Amino acid sequence: MSAHDPIAGGRSLPYGGRRYMPSWRWLAEAMWWVEHSFGRAHADARPEEDTRVRIFVILSLFSAVFVLLAVGAAHAALLTARGGVGSAVHPNAVVRADMVDRNGALLATNITHYGLYIDPSEVWDRKAAAEQIKRALPRVSMAKLNRVLNGDRRLLVINRLTPQEKVAVHGLALGGVAFEPEDVRVYPLGQSARHVVGNVDTGGVGLSAAERAFNDEIRAAGARGETFQVSIDLRIQGILENELAAAAAGTQARGAVGIITDVQTGEVLGMASWPGANSRNLATAATYEMGSVFKTFTVAAAIDTGRADMNTLLDASEALQIGNRRITDFHATNKVLTLEEVYLHSSNIGTSRLSTEMGPRVMRDYFERFGLLSRAPFEIASEMPISPREWSDSTLASLSFGYGISITPLQMAAAMQALTNGGRYIPLTLRKGGRPDVQARQVISPETSLTMLDLMRRNVVRGSGGRAEAPGLRVGGKTGSANKSVNGHYSTAHAVGTFAAVFPADGPVNARRYQILVLIDEPQTYPRTGGFVAAPAVGRIADRIAPFLNVQRRADAYRTAVGDKVIPAFEDQEGDGR
Repeated sequence: MSAHDPIAGGRSLPYGGRRYMPSWRWLAEAMWWVEHSFGRAHADARPEEDTRVRIFVILSLFSAVFVLLAVGAAHAALLTARGGVGSAVHPNAVVRADMVDRNGALLATNITHYGLYIDPSEVWDRKAAAEQIKRALPRVSMAKLNRVLNGDRRLLVINRLTPQEKVAVHGLALGGVAFEPEDVRVYPLGQSARHVVGNVDTGGVGLSAAERAFNDEIRAAGARGETFQVSIDLRIQGILENELAAAAAGTQARGAVGIITDVQTGEVLGMASWPGANSRNLATAATYEMGSVFKTFTVAAAIDTGRADMNTLLDASEALQIGNRRITDFHATNKVLTLEEVYLHSSNIGTSRLSTEMGPRVMRDYFERFGLLSRAPFEIASEMPISPREWSDSTLASLSFGYGISITPLQMAAAMQALTNGGRYIPLTLRKGGRPDVQARQVISPETSLTMLDLMRRNVVRGSGGRAEAPGLRVGGKTGSANKSVNGHYSTAHAVGTFAAVFPADGPVNARRYQILVLIDEPQTYPRTGGFVAAPAVGRIADRIAPFLNVQRRADAYRTAVGDKVIPAFEDQEGDGR
């Protein structure tokens, strides 16, 4: 059929005879009719019909535009994915989940701020615009405003405008001014837990701590509209930070570290580094010789290998001579001591005898088992320990009471955990529920672990750790004190005081219990030993966090509290043995 062949009603095919699908035929015929209506009206001398047609066309166009806008709005409202937690809601959004503590308390989130842009070619009065923007936005510099306004292209003036600041500038109704939304990662707690939470760059990529360690998982959770949960308990974290700051201020210390963990899961419930304004996390990024707290590992190795028990006798009646070196006790008892007394009196002579009798192979084996010779496996990168190159008798003696080896507080916390949870080394973690991909490894027997728990409790009741007692909580632990090496020599004016604790120390090896480590770096008060500068903080921390951990107070066989007063058997007795 040609373009002029008749169709229904005797009309020709519209638009040059082109054929259309049935669904489009009505539209084509309608357009053909409108197109020829003006001509028919003029030809028939019917101006009123011409007017009606024009009105019809205009109304049709407006109706079509309205329908298109309505369809677009409905599509945006109903079919576009809704933004959940951390979801992208604008082109510059950072897909990053909220970070929350183990109880759901907010640690980090995203807030939409705005970037202020100016296109100088669209600004009528540049001087007036600069003055008005400066009044509405005092924190922007006039120099920056003038540089942008007198430029030749659209530039960013300032970013991270709050919604309130945006409203203030927008209200000026200035030409050439525009805003672009941008997501900003914010930390509602400010400095609190900053060494654990970390931060991100402007592109939303984690730079430090948990933000960096879990970067991919946090972004994935944000894309799913979920939160990302860490092991920290903000209530416990707050108490730790508070008591650590108080201990550091009270001793006029240079620095301080605190770590609280669940010994059965390896979860870090609190980790603090003082001063908080220092970006360096001393728990992971600093190493220390920690002194007599290492006697716990020496005694545990001797018990676990069967070389000693609580009744083993060790001669501390006089100084121990190793080559040209003379090892002494800080408060010499000048008598033969049982293994228990060696621990409670913190005898350097006693543990030196144990370590040299066990020899380098055994000592090195157990130090490796406790993770003291390698970098701690943890989500936040940590320093390598500084360990001895040779394991002579003199070195073994030093190692037995915490000299000749520098480790991070994180390593100490993990090692103390293994002593108190049945002998299982479990890497510490910031992941709530522990690390599912890591198997605990047995480093000492459950029986040795029970013995050490009992010994650590006795040390708080009638040994050097009496100031860590918290009524009814059965705290156990060990003090540590060490002089620091300054310019190649140990200085009595520069010391480190440590207390490594566990509570409750009673019950079976698989009972719920918690480890607390407090280290005070360079205290200026005297005495500078761990029993004086660190142990009291541990006792206060245990006392305050116990309700949040559901640890019930009760008396035990070694109870030393009378009312609220703690009666230690004797003062802290330890030294560097030099």
